[in-house]
Amino acid sequence: QVQLVESGGGLVQAGGSLRLSCAASGRTFSAYAMGWFRQAPGKEREFVAAINWSGGSTYYADSVKGRFTISRDNAKNTVYLQMNSLKPEDTAVYYCAADRAPFQDGSSRLSLARTYDYWGQGTQVTVSS
Repeated sequence: QVQLVESGGGLVQAGGSLRLSCAASGRTFSAYAMGWFRQAPGKEREFVAAINWSGGSTYYADSVKGRFTISRDNAKNTVYLQMNSLKPEDTAVYYCAADRAPFQDGSSRLSLARTYDYWGQGTQVTVSS
């Protein structure tokens, strides 16, 4: 069973930065793509960013491109989301997720929530104006 634990959320002023972490356990982390999604109150869960199994490919939603950076450290079984220039509309619960199949790539796959079988519990990010 895969376990994902997010951390790093909090309250920040607009223009500030946060770094989210997601620690994984339970299987060979380095073989699986990882994604970050978010869900604001009253809205559907939406794709934020994804990284392939090796870290060689990254994908972003247009709304965060140029502000957020996804990365992974396979030695630490951890994926990160560095969020800069935060805006009030970034306020949401942020979830990390692990792909159900190994060695997958491509934005068309990794941007879809149904690609991922394992999800963390989420961490709240609140950006004040």
